[in-house]
Amino acid sequence: MRRLKLQVQISVDGFVAGPNGEMDWMAWNWDEALKGFVSDLTSSVDCILLGRKMTNGFINHWEKVASNPDDPEYLFGKKFTDTPKVVFTKTLERSVWNNTVLAKGNIVDEVNTLKERPGSDIIVYGGAGFVSSLVSHNLIDEYNLFINPAVIGRGLSIFAGVEHAMKLRLATARQFDCGIVVHTYRTEGK
Repeated sequence: MRRLKLQVQISVDGFVAGPNGEMDWMAWNWDEALKGFVSDLTSSVDCILLGRKMTNGFINHWEKVASNPDDPEYLFGKKFTDTPKVVFTKTLERSVWNNTVLAKGNIVDEVNTLKERPGSDIIVYGGAGFVSSLVSHNLIDEYNLFINPAVIGRGLSIFAGVEHAMKLRLATARQFDCGIVVHTYRTEGK
């Protein structure tokens, strides 16, 4: 069965965005070691999950990067544009993005169906509400929390909907020169 991995930027106090979706607190001065970590993390991925609200920004950004071979993030852009994407939505009738299909059914059923298909790992990038649903249904197998050196006081949490304790096992913890610390946790029993 395929694993669902989460890669998310998070503040020290556990928020993935400010109360109105602000992301100006995130560290983007990534050093080469962190870029290498992301490259390794995504090398086993052949499917990307996104919530509808995040999709436009994600796809437009990476298509722009992938269209410019001189961009320092070109290889990431190619990876993210070439990898098939599944957008979870209740409102869209059709996909307007290349290499992207819609999932409109029950989130648990849709994700479990994707996990049961042949292939490599699946990664999810968000947004906050969508990831919160995945977390609350215990669908994520591996959490890659990119802890930014910032405290924002209040905002959007991906753990707000959790109603029962979730046991996680720390796989790795790694500090990077840009100030980000990545904690990788795996769900117990997965």
